[in-house]
Amino acid sequence: MSDTSQSMLELINIHKTFNKGTINERPALRGVSLKLSPGDFCTIIGGNGAGKSTMLNAIAGVWPVDEGAIYIDSENITGYPEHKRAVLLGRVFQDPMTGTAATMQIDENLALAARRGNRRGLSWGITRTETEIYQELLRSLELGLEDRMTSKVGLLSGGQRQALTLLMATLKKPRLLLLDEHTAALDPKTAAKVLELTRQFVEKDSLTALMVTHNMKDAIRMGNRLIMMHEGQIIYDVSGEEKKNLHVSDLMEKFNAASEGTFANDRMLLS
Repeated sequence: MSDTSQSMLELINIHKTFNKGTINERPALRGVSLKLSPGDFCTIIGGNGAGKSTMLNAIAGVWPVDEGAIYIDSENITGYPEHKRAVLLGRVFQDPMTGTAATMQIDENLALAARRGNRRGLSWGITRTETEIYQELLRSLELGLEDRMTSKVGLLSGGQRQALTLLMATLKKPRLLLLDEHTAALDPKTAAKVLELTRQFVEKDSLTALMVTHNMKDAIRMGNRLIMMHEGQIIYDVSGEEKKNLHVSDLMEKFNAASEGTFANDRMLLS
């Protein structure tokens, strides 16, 4: 067993192949090992099919890995089903429609997030104290949602929903926050707003976070660590001062060297 005492997340030699033994066989993760210390905010970049989202899905337990082990806060969760891991994780997806219940009110969505992991049988009514807490939290988003708490979430814009999802994902201070291109579907101005909220939430609670992005500027600017993936492997890992001094041209150089120029039209390069 690995020494996981000082890590919030540890992946040990993770392998995942889809459609194994068929003509459509596709190795997605090939021996991925990664260790995050508590409070690390790690951005992940790489070309299409590099294994970025596959790695997040492996951590979240969307499907079992073929080989390797996953630890969160020294707990071996490799065999845990998705619902059991959900208590440890916060997650925000690329699609703003995922992560909230559209037919429920804003305050009801927040109550669901706040009571996640609690035993069933609690009365559903939202107390006055809870309402005040939710109003204060929504006010911090600076989107005017504190005045619309009884509005159905389905009526919100994509950016408002994504900001709400981010708030819900961090409400119970998860051991690990997974952000899977969570600003990719938003317009540039809204994306910048959601990214700034992300930075604030992570810093406020010293959360450990993994953020997949196609935007190299965002990958450099956000967090204290950056990894690049290619063909199911981590090919570059940089942190601290070295990361702060990175330029997009440095990442382009690494990316081109790894892909041998085959991904000139990749979405990562166009963002």
